[in-house]
Amino acid sequence: MKEENIKTQVQGEKAGKGFTFFYATSVNGTPMLIASIITSYYALFLTDELMISAGAASLIMLIATVWDAINDPLMGVIADRTHTRFGRYRPYFLFSPVLLTLFATLMWAKPNFSTNGLFVWVLIMYIGYGMTVTMYTMPRYSILPAHVKSQEARNRVVMFSTAIVSIVYSIGSTFKVQMVAFFTDTLGFENGYIPLMIVCGIFACVCFWGLFATSKERYIVESKKRPAFLEIGSVLKHCELYPFIAVWFLASISYGMMFSTSVYYIMYYIARPDLISLYMGIVSVGTMVSMIVLMPLCLKIFKTGQKVLAFTQIVSIILYVILFIFGGKNLLVLYVLTFIATSFSGMQNGLVDIFVNDAVDFIQFKDGASANGVISSIKGFSQKCGNTVTKAGILFALGIAGYVANAVGNQPESAMFMINFLRFGIPVVAAAIMLVCIRFNPIEKYADEIAEMKKNMETKA
Repeated sequence: MKEENIKTQVQGEKAGKGFTFFYATSVNGTPMLIASIITSYYALFLTDELMISAGAASLIMLIATVWDAINDPLMGVIADRTHTRFGRYRPYFLFSPVLLTLFATLMWAKPNFSTNGLFVWVLIMYIGYGMTVTMYTMPRYSILPAHVKSQEARNRVVMFSTAIVSIVYSIGSTFKVQMVAFFTDTLGFENGYIPLMIVCGIFACVCFWGLFATSKERYIVESKKRPAFLEIGSVLKHCELYPFIAVWFLASISYGMMFSTSVYYIMYYIARPDLISLYMGIVSVGTMVSMIVLMPLCLKIFKTGQKVLAFTQIVSIILYVILFIFGGKNLLVLYVLTFIATSFSGMQNGLVDIFVNDAVDFIQFKDGASANGVISSIKGFSQKCGNTVTKAGILFALGIAGYVANAVGNQPESAMFMINFLRFGIPVVAAAIMLVCIRFNPIEKYADEIAEMKKNMETKA
């Protein structure tokens, strides 16, 4: 009877409305609005406004995102080893949004530098932005399993968070032109990106400081002090987690391609720049439907994130293959199938967050210690590697395919094929590999033991 009461208590545990709101709106609020604009438009900004060559822009993306990926594990170890009266992870919520505002604003500046000077400027700003995102992302992922141990409660927080990200990402991807125009045409700013980033940064500060105030680090198990590389190695020695790492990497590529290539696809493959906002709106609404409606429904039906991800990837493969072949031949077919495909594939960005909590529980079960920061950083490293492939890979692929900036209707056939393949072919390849990885799910094997461990965990606050 006592054991059943404990189980009921764990299952009925709540994260708190304030924590849930600020957890969702900190990273997935205006910081995600900034990220969506960068993902969808920054490469175009570099090549078509700053007039940096596609090759040079690709090199900037490669250097910055490779370093961004490398510093993720470092940040994870640092976060796990932080000891203050505010806790391990919470202190980073105080100052990181201030740095976010600074770098996100300066990224869109247009300094009157030489070609080499402009290259260095953009590289420094982009690296600074990436490091700041790492600074708040790792602690933010880590705080959820430290704040609440109920998987049901965690999933509710993740689902609300993915709903917020879908809305915000959609706004940034679809209405960037209108938002920038508001500051330039209506308010008279010369460069509308600058005030837009500042406003986003102010809201980010409010939400991160709210997360600091509402979060608690209740469920932390102290680990032995050892060199940083051993901290990371203690997690990576568990080969059962490698399928999760592969899924984090591939989901990042698939989700990033969906937004990063859409502008190129409509502008050059369809040769209709006037339809960019409409098409981005279809992608954005499909993402919102995916995360707000279909993801909770699928989790209710299939029960686990792994099963839901497998189902959605099968559907995505079928639809993306059809779009690759027929998408450019009929606008109605393109719009309808893009919406349906996005409605299923879009939820992968939220589902992989559930895997983080599963991995945290798995390591705590295996090693008897909390490694929230290290696991979050490995997830971040995997995603950043995916971002590297996406951002630098798109520009590199376009460069070798003969892409010509601003040549609407006059792109070579090789560039046209590459744009179509990047938009629909790469997500098919990524989804197929993810299906293989999901078959080697490490969590279900130890589900009963992990549930027993969580029932016996004691709160620290």
